[in-house]
Parts: sequence; structure tokens; C-alpha cells
Amino acid sequence: MVLLALPLIIPACSSCSYFDTQHGTGTTDPASQLNQHDDPNKPLLVSDSHQIEPDGVTQKEPEHQLQGGCCGTILYKGCLAVLGEEHSAKKLIWSVDFWLYYTAYFCGATVGLVYSNNLGQIAQSLHQQSQLTMLLAVYSSCSFFGRLLSALPNLPHRMVSLARTGWLAAALVPMPMAFFLMWKQQDVGALVAGTAMVGLSSGFIFAAAVSVTSELFGPNSIGVNHNILITNIPLGSLLYGQIAAMVYDANGQRMTLMDNRTGIIDTMIVCMGVKCYSTTFLVWGCITLLGLVSSVVLFIRTKPAYAAAGRSSCKHLHQVSS
Repeated sequence: MVLLALPLIIPACSSCSYFDTQHGTGTTDPASQLNQHDDPNKPLLVSDSHQIEPDGVTQKEPEHQLQGGCCGTILYKGCLAVLGEEHSAKKLIWSVDFWLYYTAYFCGATVGLVYSNNLGQIAQSLHQQSQLTMLLAVYSSCSFFGRLLSALPNLPHRMVSLARTGWLAAALVPMPMAFFLMWKQQDVGALVAGTAMVGLSSGFIFAAAVSVTSELFGPNSIGVNHNILITNIPLGSLLYGQIAAMVYDANGQRMTLMDNRTGIIDTMIVCMGVKCYSTTFLVWGCITLLGLVSSVVLFIRTKPAYAAAGRSSCKHLHQVSS
């Protein structure tokens, strides 16, 4: 438990130290003074009824956004106005976008990681232990290609014009499809196809997460902020692994084995058949579906900021070329 808490304790201590340095000693960083005078009239966050434009002028949101009620509040309240705005650890924790991002990672790539850790036992329960090497090769290869595909958002906008958070949402689409497929049809073909989709999706998210963290919450704070984000990996591994273990043990049979060399008698639970992981695949599929919904909401909330950054970049290139 201490090791699980360390990723949260260290950023908190860092944040407190930064606060004491800035406010307790009465000194001010010269760089922060310069940043304060860059654009004093440019709002950092979009208000409930306004959205930011590239020139710093806010415009009123469309009426259908204001009439959305609770949904409109979730989708548009407190959205990021600009990309790359620095977030301290305290500000990060209070950000709606961060928790949407955290949920998407927690209910997406982390589930894929736990699946890969249980792949040997899954193959054994389905009487496919002879195919384990092939399944591991499929997962590793697809994870590698997923990491390569994470470079797609860096292509020129004339070729690909989708926000990086949109790519994150698109990468999560195969995950619930894979688990629902393996839940319905637990044969070799479904297992190979599901493993490939999980590996492709997980690899993309693992590689793209660092860039998304930098763009949404600032490049200077990426070390602390990304470490806070990946606390979901040990927590998710513990939770999802426990779910798989409970289902496996509930459907298994207790067997007593004796080691011929040492004579030690050991008791273990062995489960064979589709029942061992059927419920687990269903639960994991529902969890990854929640991650997909969270990533779509994050994409909707951050799309205006990405669009403004794109227009600003095009305007800058036009000025330089002219």
C-alpha cells in the first residue's frame, strides 16, 4: 500500500514545496513576471457562456450548448482555452479534463496490460496452451504497430486534421469490441483477433499518452503530471487482476499436487473451459466501454482548443511565408 501511495505523495510534496517557494519567501520568479505580461487580457479558461478565439477574444457559445443543461455543463464548463497551459499538481487534481483523461487511461490501456499479464492462464483455460507463444507474438507485434500509429497526429494537418484526443478516442474503439468478441466466441480465431485488437489499442495509448499530457497540462510540468496519471496502472492492475482471480477461483476446482523431487504437497485451484474468463471478458468489455465514453467527452471538451491552436499555427505560417 505504501508503494501504491508513493506516486501521489511525491507530486503533492513537490507542489507544496513549489507553493512555499513562491509565496512563503516573498520572491517571484523573473520568468513568471514575463509570463504575466505576455497577454494579460487573454483568458485561461472558457467561461460557461464563452469560448476562446486565437486572437484572445472570447465569443459567446452557441445557444444549443447553453440549453444542454447538465450535459452541457459536463461537455463545456471549464474547458481548456489554450493548449500547453501549465498545470500544477493542485490545479491538475481539480481539472475535469484530467479526470476524464485519467478514466480513459484507467479503463483502457491498463485493462489491456492486465489482459496481457493473464494471457498464459487464459490460453490454458481454453485448452490453447500450445498457441501461447503465437498469442504473445501477436500481442507484442500489434502493440509495436500501435506505438508506430501513435505518430499519426504529428502528420501535417492537410493530411490528418483530428485532435490528438480524438485519436485517443479512436484508439479505444477496438478495446471493448475485442473483449465482447472473446466473451461471445471463445475459440482460437476470436482469441487471436481479440489479442491483436487489445495489443494495437494498448500500444497506441501507451505511446500517445505522454504527448497528450504535455499538450493538455503543459510541457514544463509533464514529469509530475504524467506520474500522477500513471498511478492508474498499479491501481488498475490490482483491481482488474482481482476481478479475474475471483471469477477464475469461483469456477475452478481445487487440486492437490505433489512434487516428485521434493515430496512437497501443494493445493491449487485449476479452472478449465470457457466459464473461467467469460464473465471477466464481459466485465472488462463494459469497463473499456466506459473508458471510450470518457475519451469521447474529453475530445469534445478539448476540440475547440485544438482548433484554435491549428488556426493560430496556420496564421503564423502564413505570416512567415508572406
